[in-house]
Amino acid sequence: MPLTLRDLNRATLARQLLLRREALDVAPAVRRLVGLQAQQPASPYLALWNRLAGFDPAALDAAFAGGSLVKATLMRITLHVVHADDHPAMHLALRRTLRGSRLGDRRFAETGLTPAEADALVPDLLAFAADRPRTGAEIEAWIAERAPLSPRNVLRVMRSIAPLRHAPTGGAWSFGPRPAYLAARAGSVPGDEDDCLRELVLRYLEAFGPASVLDVAQFAMVHRPRARAALQTLSDRLERLEGPDGTELYDVPGAPRPGGDTPAPPRLMAMWDNLLLAYADRARVIPPAYRKLVIRANGDVLPTLLVDGHVAGVWRPAEGGIEASAFHPLPEETWDGLAAEARELLALLAGRDPRVYLSYARWWGALPAAEVRVLPA
Repeated sequence: MPLTLRDLNRATLARQLLLRREALDVAPAVRRLVGLQAQQPASPYLALWNRLAGFDPAALDAAFAGGSLVKATLMRITLHVVHADDHPAMHLALRRTLRGSRLGDRRFAETGLTPAEADALVPDLLAFAADRPRTGAEIEAWIAERAPLSPRNVLRVMRSIAPLRHAPTGGAWSFGPRPAYLAARAGSVPGDEDDCLRELVLRYLEAFGPASVLDVAQFAMVHRPRARAALQTLSDRLERLEGPDGTELYDVPGAPRPGGDTPAPPRLMAMWDNLLLAYADRARVIPPAYRKLVIRANGDVLPTLLVDGHVAGVWRPAEGGIEASAFHPLPEETWDGLAAEARELLALLAGRDPRVYLSYARWWGALPAAEVRVLPA
């Protein structure tokens, strides 16, 4: 029997710890989730608050400071928080994508370097950033002695092709607006690039499955033939299922797939939460009519209301609470649930940054809203 969209939704929520908050430490939780999108420094904190019982943001501070969790450019050539033990294999799995995106960019041509010359800089750069964090300005000065034409563009390349991690710089969310970089620690990898990609695909299916070839390719931003080859090689370890439109889906045997009638509590999701970005077909979580509202043309992914497991609106801090804008009318019991979440979120933000995401407020004036409330009024 084909899986329905609700079946896929509940499978995703179960694996993303969104059917109920679970009692996990932050590092094992991130490992279970594969990684947390981290372009905006607050988002990993809010992502874990949504998923973990008794989440203490100080625990995430400590994981960053101690290096058990690292922030680096990985999936979809964007910043992610991943477990330090996972980073070497993930970087190798995605190296082809990371190199291709940067070395094929017109800005790389302005540097005067060949791809081979850029690769040759990597070991020396890692040595330069091995012992202490290096600011962007320090790395640009280091690059200028070796590639004087466009040090800033060379740094842009190096941030992706070299296994660098962001060093915590302090502030409310461990990382401030001016990044500093450290060489990521070396670690064991399960073979070559393709072996590492297969490992990443398995981890992805455990955390986001069932999923299609296109979903895998979207999550990692690898070419479809590589995604398809990885799944075919893993075929004896995977289940093949049928999606709601006849699409072939893959999954890990024994992974949770609760029924579509399983209750799903409301949540106030972080900006760029991977729940919204991990699929080519996002209809399992985002109603198609709302996709362009919450995933903007410039790449911003707004903080969303999750109601019955689906995007139902957006939220932002406001005077007196959390302003929630629903795209369609919601029942009063749903508003009560959102208000309870808002109380917990406001307590978290009070000790960190009560005006989180303020710089993105420009989007709200153009968004439709069937109902707007300030929670927990």
